[in-house]
Amino acid sequence: MPNKLSTENSAARLAGLLDSAMDAIVTVDEAQSIVLYNRAAEKIFGWSGDQVLGQPLTKLIPQRFQGGHANHVRRFGATGTTSRRMGGSAVVYALRANGQEFPVDAAISQLDTPEGKLYTVIMRDVTERVRAQEDLASFAAEASAIREQEKTRVARELHDELAQSLTALKMDTIWLRDNLPATDEGSAKLSQMLVMLDATVAATRRIAADLRPLMLDDLGLAPAIEWVVQNFTRRTGVPCDLVMDEAIEFREPYATAIFRIVQESLANVAKHARATRAHVAVESSDDEVTLCVEDDGVGFDPTRPRQQNSLGLVGVRERAQLLRGTVTVSSSPGGGTRVEAHIPVRIEGDRA
Repeated sequence: MPNKLSTENSAARLAGLLDSAMDAIVTVDEAQSIVLYNRAAEKIFGWSGDQVLGQPLTKLIPQRFQGGHANHVRRFGATGTTSRRMGGSAVVYALRANGQEFPVDAAISQLDTPEGKLYTVIMRDVTERVRAQEDLASFAAEASAIREQEKTRVARELHDELAQSLTALKMDTIWLRDNLPATDEGSAKLSQMLVMLDATVAATRRIAADLRPLMLDDLGLAPAIEWVVQNFTRRTGVPCDLVMDEAIEFREPYATAIFRIVQESLANVAKHARATRAHVAVESSDDEVTLCVEDDGVGFDPTRPRQQNSLGLVGVRERAQLLRGTVTVSSSPGGGTRVEAHIPVRIEGDRA
């Protein structure tokens, strides 16, 4: 049996080990009262051990998260899982003594003891990492906006200058055909030129529209999405239903992102799905827009690396992530595909 002295020495060594740890370590009992709080925790939270030991864990949690935290811990205790990361892929927020919220990476573990269950959370302040990620996201969003501006400029020049010049050239060619002395060879050549000019004008307008449909700037988001859906059906012969409030409108960069996600998702359907029907839905609430593009095509296995790295899906995900949104792709071989994006956004009419 260990004697009292050896037990005290073990406790002292454990306390020294915990206090030398780089990460904050906080342990609570089943009532979620703090029973262990190391020096790293003192440093990042700003409370001394004497100020928090015996206090409820909510002392270290922002008010907006306190309501659900106790239930999360209890559910974790019921799972029997030894440890797991808190928050999944999301950042968890804690509260400093001065009232400032800050992001942390956190992992929780549980241990059954003779005195009851103990929960230990190991945390690391990731304020600088989150700030760097936000700066990078802002830079990427600005770069995307610059690319869209350049696409708009090129599309307008193609539409307003090159397409009009080609149309004028076509009219001059018609004048030559109608006013010059007719010969079989000359008439045939002029007819060929007119056919080529018609095809070139159509291609120029199509390229301009693919770069950026000018109606997105001139008429708004709803007409632009209606156009891309109609264009999809015209090109592929696949009927496509559209469910969307015609009055819906968003400020930039949301309008462009929403349009591009729908456009790229339908392009994927056209290239890969071999579908007989498609469906597009755009729904909005006060703080989020949900986009859904689905088809009844051949589908695929989304766990396969080739599909995960598909350029079309990567583009859709990148556009959503630039605006802090998420994309879910649901599919199975022979079961069609559903691409659903959720983007936090405010409706244009709700702006102050």
